[in-house]
Amino acid sequence: MTVSRGLSKHIKKIQLVVFDFDGVFTDNTVYVFEDGREAVQCNRADGIGLKKLISMGIEPLVLSTEINPVVSARCRKLGITCLQNTHDKFIALKRILKERHLTWEETAFVGNDVNDLECLAAVGFPVVVKDAHRSVLAYAVYTTKLPGGHGAVREICDLFESVIAKKTGIQHA
Repeated sequence: MTVSRGLSKHIKKIQLVVFDFDGVFTDNTVYVFEDGREAVQCNRADGIGLKKLISMGIEPLVLSTEINPVVSARCRKLGITCLQNTHDKFIALKRILKERHLTWEETAFVGNDVNDLECLAAVGFPVVVKDAHRSVLAYAVYTTKLPGGHGAVREICDLFESVIAKKTGIQHA
């Protein structure tokens, strides 16, 4: 994967990648059963990508406004931190950065809709998925080639790997 010098410069600073869940890990479709339970579709390849990200010393985290057991279950299976029921993602992210002693410049945010705008505008590396709402597209330094739920998370992890591996000489399988 060829990465521009400007993009590479952003990525090299990142210590934390914060992902929205719905529309990023999923294609924004929700299946609702008669009893009210919900199901979503995720891409299994995202898990391999997240493991690569972690092995490079970059922490992935899911930040969602929803309270949904399916989000918790998926994040638990992936072994990543999940914070749900965040009515204001920006305030929650500000708190997360303070707790981890990180700066906005050391943070990437991956979103897809208007409730992600403040975070996208604040971080050092704002990313949106290909099928993001048009109102957030202009905030992105990087827009994925793949839509949410169809490997966009893996694409982002592979992008990081292509820069970090080149920087450190580490080769990941």
